[in-house]
Amino acid sequence: QVQVSESGGGLVQPGESLNLSCAASGRTFSTNHLGWFRQVPGKAREFVAGISWKGEKTWYAEVVKERFTISRDNDKNAAFLQMNSLKPEDTGLYYCNTIPWVGARSNGLPSWGQGTQVTVSS
Repeated sequence: QVQVSESGGGLVQPGESLNLSCAASGRTFSTNHLGWFRQVPGKAREFVAGISWKGEKTWYAEVVKERFTISRDNDKNAAFLQMNSLKPEDTGLYYCNTIPWVGARSNGLPSWGQGTQVTVSS
């Protein structure tokens, strides 16, 4: 069973960047597809980006394409989300989770970590 913990969030101004990290435990981490999701109060959690277990395939929500980059380091049991050109609408609580198959936009694990807060405001 993979367990995750997110970090790297913060308060930034529009146009700035952040790099989120996801630290995972569990022997099966390197064989799981991974994804980043985000949620704002009053709205459903939404898919942001996904990466295959080898890291050779990535996919994104349309609203973050060309601005966000997902990556992973299986040797360190870690995944990352580089976020550039941040906008106020990117504000939310960001989570990582497994993803059941390549291209999927749903979470694989039923439980979530504590998330990391990203706030984009001038």
